[in-house]
Amino acid sequence: MKLSPRLALIPLIVAVALLGAGVATLLTRQTPTPPPPQTSLIGGPFTMTADDGRSVTDRDFKGHPFLVYFGYTHCPDVCPTALLDISQVLKALGPDAKIKVLFVTVDPARDTPKIMKAYLANFDPRIVGLSGTEAQTKAIEHVYRAYAKKVPGKNGDYTMDHTAIFYLMDKEGRFVSTFRTDRPVKAGAAELQEYL
Repeated sequence: MKLSPRLALIPLIVAVALLGAGVATLLTRQTPTPPPPQTSLIGGPFTMTADDGRSVTDRDFKGHPFLVYFGYTHCPDVCPTALLDISQVLKALGPDAKIKVLFVTVDPARDTPKIMKAYLANFDPRIVGLSGTEAQTKAIEHVYRAYAKKVPGKNGDYTMDHTAIFYLMDKEGRFVSTFRTDRPVKAGAAELQEYL
């Protein structure tokens, strides 16, 4: 039985198609598409007052990696525990490690620079207290996607619900990841050492 000329071309068409697919795959492997640029939704410009009274911005901390933590001096347990934990990590890095931890108050009504300085004297000196006006505080909370809310208590007192994580920022001030302190101190120090 003799095949029609059209049917005889089918194997040739299939072979050409397979060859084309193979060449396309090979070219794709040799010239990979570069990944899209990474843009972070965490971090950005801010202006605050440091615990020594200086006005500081995000630009003052670029050039070295830094950590950012939101809390307040009247915090009964979470904040002092977090600051003690990160102080142990900083100690393990050694006194010459060029890294800062920004402790940003979510309670600007009570946490003046003077109060922040006295409170942070209990922890590693590389922890810098930042306070500001209500507007400045809301602005830095916004760029770091941090949560804070006043919770009324008895006799006019109050506490603050707030985000309780460390944000690890690289030398350019770009967000890297959250930084865990619920692990051995040496493991935390080793991670930070990679960014120094």
